[in-house]
Parts: sequence; structure tokens; C-alpha cells
Amino acid sequence: MSTLSDLVYAQGRSTGADIEWLHRLAGDGQLLADLAFADIVIWVPTVDDSFIAVAHTRPSGAATLFYRDIVGDMVRPQWRTQVRDAFTRVEIVDSASPDWFEETPTRVRAVPIVRAAGAGEQSPVVVGVLTRHTNLGEARTPSRQQITFNDCADDLFGMIASADFPDLAAPTSPRRGAPRASDGLIRIDVDGTTTFASPNALSAFNRLGFDDELEGESLLEVATGILPKGRDFDESLPIVMAGRAPWRADLEARGVTVSLRTIPLKDHGTRIGAIVLCRDVTEIRHQEQELITKDATIREIHHRVKNNLQTVASLLRIQSRRTHSDEARDALTHAMRRVAAIAVVHDTLSEGLAQNVDFDDVFDRVLKLVAEVAASPNTRARTRKTGTFGTLPSEYATPLALALTELVTNAVEHGLVDQEGEVEIIAERTEDRLGVKVRDTGVGLPEGQVGRGLGTQIVRTLIQGELSGTIDWHTLVGSGTEVTIEIPMRYLGRTQS
Repeated sequence: MSTLSDLVYAQGRSTGADIEWLHRLAGDGQLLADLAFADIVIWVPTVDDSFIAVAHTRPSGAATLFYRDIVGDMVRPQWRTQVRDAFTRVEIVDSASPDWFEETPTRVRAVPIVRAAGAGEQSPVVVGVLTRHTNLGEARTPSRQQITFNDCADDLFGMIASADFPDLAAPTSPRRGAPRASDGLIRIDVDGTTTFASPNALSAFNRLGFDDELEGESLLEVATGILPKGRDFDESLPIVMAGRAPWRADLEARGVTVSLRTIPLKDHGTRIGAIVLCRDVTEIRHQEQELITKDATIREIHHRVKNNLQTVASLLRIQSRRTHSDEARDALTHAMRRVAAIAVVHDTLSEGLAQNVDFDDVFDRVLKLVAEVAASPNTRARTRKTGTFGTLPSEYATPLALALTELVTNAVEHGLVDQEGEVEIIAERTEDRLGVKVRDTGVGLPEGQVGRGLGTQIVRTLIQGELSGTIDWHTLVGSGTEVTIEIPMRYLGRTQS
């Protein structure tokens, strides 16, 4: 299914500002659908003087009319005139009589979507039409809550038609814990006095410690009485509780956290009150705090592991300097370098929240370490990296860093021994695979022979065993050696899911 941006761009009649406005409005589609107890559809004009649906939201508290998704469909003939009238006359147009849709009586309201004038524009711009489709087949005597919800929906529809909603200055909705109409709705007048509080909203405030009725009370004074004395609180809370700005805040008391979102209501630019949505997010906030604590603990572990590995590397370096055997000295130096390469990965993991690392940064640090340690007095090796590795999970970053450390070390120590040359590392990443080539300008491999030392065994084990990849050594035409590594990305995807 095409996205809203794709569908709007395809019509060739909208600007980037129009699309941003439509995205913000579509983001509140569920709120509008729940308040209106109806399906909400957003239409944009097409080049052939028709309209196409770019967004659709079903109500959570009422029966939907559209059991099949209509996004991407052209407006039906029975609605075309009403939608076009709302767009051209820039006014809300209601159906004159019940409209039948698949043998179900419905009532349709068409609302012009008007965007506030931007830079260089003299007046607001009509960017589309919003339609409300109410199912009349299940009509019953509305409750006071339903009447209030419908009144709030009508106020918001009027604001949409006068470019007062959505408000681009308002913060976007968080991923988790955003209050919805069904979670709790409070309506306040222009003075901040509560005129309606849904049962769920009243329950949320009861859990905070307010035991009386909210209606008739100043919501700001209620919040002030709930807040514990001497404790810091969200600075935006007074503005939210007074309904003066489209903002969000958390109200905390007695171990309970209630998330609040205010939507000021306006009539042609004049504030007439506000909607305050509230939701008990105590458990969600506890989970978030636990995740933050776990992340901090994991980062601290990585930091300590890095320190311990660096200590081990330092001990190996000291031991290598004190030994009199060249063979033992080389073995200790190799071990020191391998430990240091692993420490680089843990150092990177200790700096971020995610257990993924920017492997390009890791490898740049490893490459510098290898070049300094591996080069002998008579060897002048230049290292160069091209391409990008991208972000890798820690389970893959450590073995890959260690494997590449061995390969670059071998290229410097054996391929370029006692001469000047270059080692190039080429990374190629696609959706399906990660390819790495380590190429040097050294003496090359004896025909048909690959080293059988510890370093080669380590590389094979890491690439084939831990990364489920393939590795191949071959001599370049003329001189030099090239090692080719292929790692399937499907395995990387599983670790990141």
C-alpha cells in the first residue's frame, strides 16, 4: 500500500508544506475518529479534477463502514459533489439526507483541510478534504459522553476548516503512552474550569489522590492540590492544565503517573476552551525506567570489560618486552593486539544506548592500532579503507573486528615485509550481503597455498563459524594477495530484530 506522501506527490498538486500538514492531521486521525464515532478519510485533489483517498482511520468505539481499506481509491460518485463543494467553497458541507453505503444508512460531513499561510504566502491554502462517515445503522440514544465527544469533534472540524488544527508548534506524539480519547477526556472552558470529565479521566485523577468530582473545578487548582509539596514538577504543567497551549506533560503523585495532552479549542482564532486527554502511564513509565537502568548497567559492564581487556593487553605488552625469545615475543604481541581489538568494540558499546555499533568507527580505530603494532622498522605500510560497513550488532562486530585485525596484520607482516606498500580494505554492503576485501601490494601467496598458522585458523573460525560467511584467499595478477569475505545479511537481520 502506498504511503500518504507517495500518493500526494503522485498527484503533482501539493507542496512539501502541504504534505507535512496532511501528515500531522493524519497523525490525529484516530482521535478524530474516536471523538466522532465515525470513519475519517482524507482526500487530496487529482489532476483530473477528482479526489483520491490518502488516509483512513476507523473508530475504536463504533462500527466501521469500510471493512476494506480505501486508501488509494478515487472518491465515489455519490460523494464527489459534496467533497468538491467543500474544497472549492472552503466550508463544511453536510449531506442533505442519509447516504446509503453498501445497504447501510450513513451521514457524511465534508470538511475542507486548510493549511496556515507559510513564508511568502498571503493567505491560507486549501490542501484537501476530510470526510466523516457516520454509521446510522446502529443509532441509539446518545449518552452525555457521546454528545460531548461529538461536540469536541465538531469544534476540531471547525478548526481544521479555519487552519487552526493541527498546530505545527505542538510536539509530536510519543511512541508509547500517548493519551487517547478512550483513556480519559476532560473538557475545560476558557477559564480552565472543567465542564466535563469522562469516567476514565475521573478514575485517573482518583488514583492520583483527588477524591471529589472534577466538573466545576479548576483543573489547574486540582493539579496543584495533588502535587506533593516541595517536589519539582514539569514546568509546562500549568500551561497544559489551563488549556492555553497544545502541549504535553506528566502529572505524578502517590506513585502514579498520568500523561496529559492539551488541545486548545478555537472558534475562528478565538480560544473557547480546551480538550485535555489523560492516561495512566504508571506501568509504562516504570518499564521505561527499568530499560534505562538496564541500559546504564550494560554500558557500565562494557566499560569495565574494556578496562579489563586494556589491562590484559598492557600486561601482555610488558611481558613481551621482558621476554628474550623472538618467537615468544611475537606470540605475546599478537595476543596483545587481539585483546586490544576486542576492547575497541566494548569501548564503542559503552558509549551508546543500543547494542549496535558503527563498525566504520570501530574499524578505523582498529586499523590505526594494527598499523602501529604490526609494522616493523624496515616495513612502510599504508592502510586505506573504502566503502562503508554500516551499523552492526555487537555479536557480529567483535568477531569481524578480530578477523579483519588478523588479515590486516598478516598483510603487513608477511605480504609487505621489509618493503613499502599499501593495504586496502574495501567494504560493500547491500540488503542481502556484507562483502569485505582485504587487498595488499605485497609478495603474494605461494601458488595454491594458504597459511596454516594460528591467525588463519582464527579467521576461518570467526568468519565461517560465528558469522556463517565465506572466505577466500588468492593471489592478484602481478603481485599481492586479496582476501574476500562474504557475510549473508539475513543472519545480521535476525540479531537486530
